[in-house]
Amino acid sequence: MGGTYKDVLVAIDGSEESRCVLSRAAAIVYGSGGRLHLLHVIEPLALAYGADVPMDVSDLQASLMQQARENIDSYAAEFRVPAGQVHVELGSIEKTIQDKADALGADLIVIGSHTRTGLALLLGSTARGVVPGAHCDVLAVKIPRS
Repeated sequence: MGGTYKDVLVAIDGSEESRCVLSRAAAIVYGSGGRLHLLHVIEPLALAYGADVPMDVSDLQASLMQQARENIDSYAAEFRVPAGQVHVELGSIEKTIQDKADALGADLIVIGSHTRTGLALLLGSTARGVVPGAHCDVLAVKIPRS
């Protein structure tokens, strides 16, 4: 390997930290003529809240996907990521990141690593969860505490 990454998959959660993670990935890719792929994973509501969700959540799920897509598209525009390299997927976070990296032939996965709790889905545990199953390098970007 010549020391440069050709296909870099950046998994972001759409929070403020995403910009920090993306700029690190962009610095790696855009100097080397590589490709930046953007991924946002949404966990299925049934997965997050147990299978016995008392109502049909498909409309809610669709609207969450749509909102996520708009959010991620704004980051894509800011970092000049072509639409074909922007992915919003439904699934378990770690497995979806690994599967997408494999499907794209990515040679680097970039994720945020922070200990903040709350609604942000890519927590430090995601960074730990992605590494063992990944078939390529994984860069966990340390998010400075604000």
